[in-house]
Amino acid sequence: MSAVDVNQPATTLGGVRLGTAAPVRDTVWQRIWRDRIMLLFIAPGVVYFLLFHYLPLLGYIIAFEDYLPFLGFFDSPFVGFANFASMFSDTAFWQAFSNTIIISLLQITFYFPAPICLALLLHGVISTKVRRIVQSVVYLPHFISWVIVVSLWQQVLGGSGIFVHTLRDLGLPAVNVMTEPGFFKPLVTLQLIWKESGYATIIYLAALLNIETALYEAAVVDGAGRWARLRHITIPGILGVTILLLILRLGLALTSDFQQILLQRNAVGPAAGEVLDTYVYFKGIVGGQWGVTAAAGLIKGIIGTLLVIGANKFAHKMGQEGVYS
Repeated sequence: MSAVDVNQPATTLGGVRLGTAAPVRDTVWQRIWRDRIMLLFIAPGVVYFLLFHYLPLLGYIIAFEDYLPFLGFFDSPFVGFANFASMFSDTAFWQAFSNTIIISLLQITFYFPAPICLALLLHGVISTKVRRIVQSVVYLPHFISWVIVVSLWQQVLGGSGIFVHTLRDLGLPAVNVMTEPGFFKPLVTLQLIWKESGYATIIYLAALLNIETALYEAAVVDGAGRWARLRHITIPGILGVTILLLILRLGLALTSDFQQILLQRNAVGPAAGEVLDTYVYFKGIVGGQWGVTAAAGLIKGIIGTLLVIGANKFAHKMGQEGVYS
């Protein structure tokens, strides 16, 4: 065999030069220059996350300080875990933590499957025109602010709403659902379903459209009915996306919609309406206990991270891709 001509131009494959005696990888700067257009497109997103998500993490240092705004991060006295001890001994924290857990469980149980069911129903509509009309209608509540949403629900279920007047006309006891503490957690879950389910179907509809129609045709030829096709083709086809979104949802298990809760908290009282986000607001920003509320935020972030890691590992054991490898 003849020797390799080192003067002959070499081809590359994945950044590795072929046709030479010693493969040489492209340098980091060469790869950056090669992918400069793609990097330029993702640069705004990277800058956004660096400025508003990663750099603010450094502020959690105040969870270990008796933070005073006029002293700053570096001059505020260091107190170790005293803020965590104060937080764990606060009954208001545990009440907020309990309310947050209950609301999150209700939302995962009832809200998370709602967009899946709605997407399956829309996917089953044969008429494209009817499907687009229904999609436009169910997407609309997502673009309405929580102030308007709560006002609408107040007009229907509040003390002077249609529901109370109907009960009175029927001779039944009038119940103000908006101010009843026992109804608060199911109420905020129903509001979230009404407002966000339509918009959340976008991802599931995209996943349904990626399923090969040949699979359905083959199933029909084999005699599979509607439920059999749903069980063996449709659900497995969107299972990966569903697990991915469920893992991401678990990461936000201790995060509630701040505006939605804040607008209705006073109507039912802190015992029923306080969640961790409003606890941080009233205790920290309003009450000035910065260190204690920073400790609460840090605990919330740690628990969310652990839930994502644990759920992702469980997804791998079940043979699914998860969020990351």
